[in-house]
Amino acid sequence: MSMCGRYASTKKRQELLEEFDIGLDATPDELPPDYNVAPTKKVYAVLTRPHEPAKGEEGDGKAEPTRQLRVLKWGLVPSWAKDPSVGSRMINARVETLAEKPSFRRALAQRRCLLPADGYYEWYRADKKSKQPYFIHPSDGGLMAMAGLYEFWKDPTRADDDPLKWLVTCTVITTTAEDSLGHIHDRMPVVVARDRWADWLDPGHTEPGKVLDLLNTGRPSGLAAYPVSSEVNSVRNNGPHLLEPESPETALS
Repeated sequence: MSMCGRYASTKKRQELLEEFDIGLDATPDELPPDYNVAPTKKVYAVLTRPHEPAKGEEGDGKAEPTRQLRVLKWGLVPSWAKDPSVGSRMINARVETLAEKPSFRRALAQRRCLLPADGYYEWYRADKKSKQPYFIHPSDGGLMAMAGLYEFWKDPTRADDDPLKWLVTCTVITTTAEDSLGHIHDRMPVVVARDRWADWLDPGHTEPGKVLDLLNTGRPSGLAAYPVSSEVNSVRNNGPHLLEPESPETALS
């Protein structure tokens, strides 16, 4: 199982609009609650960018940036990619190399987002033959805002007026797991504290070093974890039963 490769996102669209104080709902339709979000699925993302529906996604930068709720595809496809299938290999971006990797450095400076989640799954290797899935989430039951990047990819095979001309994708930024989480898995999503949301989403911040500083300070704590059924291993399984604990919850920080 890849690091940070599954999470749960069950909040309704209206709840997210209110939680993130979003000025523009740019979602074509409401996504159903998903208790087993997997790579290549459609996911909610919060981002800030000019909104010019008449000119399409490219825009000319003259419109006032607006915080928006969008539906993106999980698995980042760089704008220069020849084949969108590369997105399945770019579901995560390591914070340590964001400013260096060609696939992520432009998005780091210009296209940052927040990916709302109830929590995420990680697999603990109990022995050589088995792994135990855990659900890791805010202990207060609140929403988790994972740091992400998004990118636009233009399909050269489609006409300019084709609504599928542009593919918009995203990736989850990961970091070294906190000590209390490290025994489950050595990586974890970067969680952005509420008081850093505005700065992280601000397109005016373009200097990589300063942007990365936003992720290195003010990280929220208060996570908890508990083991869940191995049913979550299969992307075909979904539903609230996947979040039912198999044993008591353990506070991690």
